[in-house]
Amino acid sequence: MAEMIVDDALPVSFQTVDGCKIAYRRRDADPSKPPRPGLVWLGGFKSDMKSTKAQKLDEFAAAEGRACLRFDYSGHGESGGRFEDGLISRWLADSLAMLRTQTSGPQIVIGSSMGGWLALLAARAMGAEEARERLAGLVLIAPAVDFTEALMWARMSPKIRQQIEQEGVWMRESAYSPDPYPVTRALIEDGRRNCLLGDTIDAHAPVHILQGMKDPDVPWEHAMTLVEHLAGDCVTLSLIKDGDHRLSRDEDIAALIGAVAAIA
Repeated sequence: MAEMIVDDALPVSFQTVDGCKIAYRRRDADPSKPPRPGLVWLGGFKSDMKSTKAQKLDEFAAAEGRACLRFDYSGHGESGGRFEDGLISRWLADSLAMLRTQTSGPQIVIGSSMGGWLALLAARAMGAEEARERLAGLVLIAPAVDFTEALMWARMSPKIRQQIEQEGVWMRESAYSPDPYPVTRALIEDGRRNCLLGDTIDAHAPVHILQGMKDPDVPWEHAMTLVEHLAGDCVTLSLIKDGDHRLSRDEDIAALIGAVAAIA
């Protein structure tokens, strides 16, 4: 689910999380402008912080004087670690560590695809820590909540399931990369331990979901199911009739920035 990589003017920095070097780019807030919530980007499965949407959000933050944090999960982009060793729990730990150490004050967490799942998991963890005031809102782009179970395992043939269970890995072809990527038994099993659907999901903040109706990876019905599980009334779902999974066209970027600006 990777996107086109674009040039990036901000220098990369590194922070060690659980023994792995996590690459990040941080834009500090402009003290000469009125304070507004910062932005935190959580990318998708096999994506990174130099993707189109992440770059455009950083440009928006710069124009408004907002802080903006982007980073690569372990095994992604410029970070250390191997992708095949990745787990939802590990990438959640990366996300929480970066939120806690590289941001201050209220944040709008923007999660794309898998990042949408991680954003909700991070919000749950922060709510349990009585850190709800750090969450100004969540903007979720084609949120692939529970994707390892609901969007991968449920769609796999018995033969592929058997291969994963017996050999521990299956190489999945991708429409977003010339190379297949590994889906491991450990990832599937860890995903089950982090599933959210089936119970009420409290994001502890307003949520705006952007979902393309021509998304082959995360069907728009999946977003509807998520809405049904979200607690509270501050939930907005924007269905983009001709939108695909990436939602990276100019009009999609405009909708994303509009959703962020509307929260705070």
